[in-house]
This record gives sequence, structure tokens and C-alpha cells, in this order.
Amino acid sequence: MKIFSFGKDHAHPISNFGSKDAFFTRMVKHDNTVHLGCVHIGQGGNLGAHEAPVDQLFIVIQGKGWVSGKEGVAYEIQAGYAAFWEAGEVHSSRSEQGMTAMILESSGLLPQMNEINWREQ
Repeated sequence: MKIFSFGKDHAHPISNFGSKDAFFTRMVKHDNTVHLGCVHIGQGGNLGAHEAPVDQLFIVIQGKGWVSGKEGVAYEIQAGYAAFWEAGEVHSSRSEQGMTAMILESSGLLPQMNEINWREQ
């Protein structure tokens, strides 16, 4: 599993078009069919361990929780961060307080965000 940050602190300022206090983070590059979904995990809820059918980017947009991948280690994740699982990787997620995430699915996803070295935290 890889963990990425897409928060403002890793974004590039946008100054063209008369923009003010605007920032952009390129999140992913792809050349294949893409599916985008939204998952809501309630308080004390979870998505049980399952194999990713294709590469998946789990983009937390609200709340916080835990994600795990092939390493078998739970990582606390919150809004502004994303987990990436490769096709075939067994993974799961859960939340004590509730969490909402967008899930981008496609083969050959190439995350473009800053990777967090979460194994050393």
C-alpha cells in the first residue's frame, strides 16, 4: 500500500486566470477506462478485507479512519490523504467516527501526489 497527501501544503499555487488563494494538486494519470465511486463508512463501520480487482485509489474527503494493505499494518488516514492499492492487493478500511472516500479504479493508475513514507511513522 502507498499513502499520498493531496492537501494544500503539497499543492501548487494557481496564479493565472486572475486566481487568488487557489491551489492545485495533480492526483493521478491514466490511459485506460476509469471508474469513480464514493463510499461512506459509518461510525464503527468497515469495508472487510478483499482483493482489489484493479488498481484503486482511496481518496479520503471527510472524516478519518484506518486502511491496511498487503503489509497487514493499519495506517490512520484522514481527509486530505489517499491510499493506493495495486490490482490483486488484499486491503480493508474502517472508521470509528465515520469516513467518506472517493474510489478511483482503473488498471495502470499512476498516482501523481507526494507519497508519504508511512512505514517509518
